[in-house]
Amino acid sequence: MKVVAFNGSARKDGNTAILLKRVLQTLEAEGIETELVQLAGEHISGCKACRTCYTTKNKRCIIEDDNVNAYIQKMLEADGILLGSPVYFAMMSPELKALIDRAGYVARANGDMFKRKVGVAVVAVRRAGAMSTFDAINHFFLISQMIVPGSSYWNIGVGGKKGEVEGDEEGLETMETLGRNMAWLLKKLKRPKR
Repeated sequence: MKVVAFNGSARKDGNTAILLKRVLQTLEAEGIETELVQLAGEHISGCKACRTCYTTKNKRCIIEDDNVNAYIQKMLEADGILLGSPVYFAMMSPELKALIDRAGYVARANGDMFKRKVGVAVVAVRRAGAMSTFDAINHFFLISQMIVPGSSYWNIGVGGKKGEVEGDEEGLETMETLGRNMAWLLKKLKRPKR
């Protein structure tokens, strides 16, 4: 089993990455392979709404000047997908939104190819806007027919400056519980059929 995580923050190894790594460490302790992809410094084009993916049905976006097709492939090969974002003006980062829009279109054009994968949203916030970001990421999972596990609280960590989220004990605990719940669900879904 494998989980791929995408850190949508413009800051590599910042608060969002810290939260994602806490979930990934818990998954690894449960014997699940993980990978963290950090989008910091990358230019990711937004969806052009050309709908070419509905014509080609080749599990790829027509835009080829960034890494989105490689990321779609990683999502397709994974059993679980973690999407993390800081809150920018009460919403997710533009890089993560572009990834969601393009991966979502390609997935739907190719028979809902993320269907029944496990999807988890993780949000880093300084003060406000966490719930709208959390909801928007979960909307992607739900329209993609994915399965979304919960935790002991919303999957949110509080911290503004780089590293401040380390002081949010409840947020870090929430990430660990989330990792255990995600691992449990992944194992249940992989059980041999009788």
